[in-house]
Amino acid sequence: MSDKDGYSTKYKICVSGAAETSHCGQNAFEQAEELGKEIARHGVVLVNGATTGFPYWASKGAKSEGGTVLGISPAYSEWEHINVYKLPVDYQDFITYTGEGYSGRNLLLTRSADAVVVGCGRIGTINEFTIAFEDRKPIGILQGDWDTDVVFKTIIDKSHRAEEMEGKIVYSKDPKELISKLVALIAIDRTRAESNKKPL
Repeated sequence: MSDKDGYSTKYKICVSGAAETSHCGQNAFEQAEELGKEIARHGVVLVNGATTGFPYWASKGAKSEGGTVLGISPAYSEWEHINVYKLPVDYQDFITYTGEGYSGRNLLLTRSADAVVVGCGRIGTINEFTIAFEDRKPIGILQGDWDTDVVFKTIIDKSHRAEEMEGKIVYSKDPKELISKLVALIAIDRTRAESNKKPL
């Protein structure tokens, strides 16, 4: 993951998922943790909303494998993050405090990454998915006991724009397979961007 001048250019994958997971099934945390482990094993930076639930467990998994985690908070400060939003700070290497609330945070979170992987989610996850779709970022959809993957497939099928993302959305029930596919798509995007780069 280095450019032609030898500079390190680590890939970044945003993990999007529900902060409250009572509807996600019994193995949601296990799947999220394994997803985080696979991101770290690929040497990729995990980016998330510095939140609870599915993204939290993905961060826990990444840190257990020595990975790097960047949190993007809706709060303007650590104090507000902890005391107003009631969000955690553990399993994060860095937290950026945006002061933009949840909707503004979602935009910055998604745009901070090269690709987005979505697990069990709610409306915020759908918001992050549609931002990634509009930005034509690679998207990985983790299938599980939840119905979020079915919701995304319906959105794609009824979007009247599915052809715009042809080959850029991948599905799997296996975190290892899903992250491998997503990293390959990031590499394709990086190669295309490099070939289109204009000299200064």
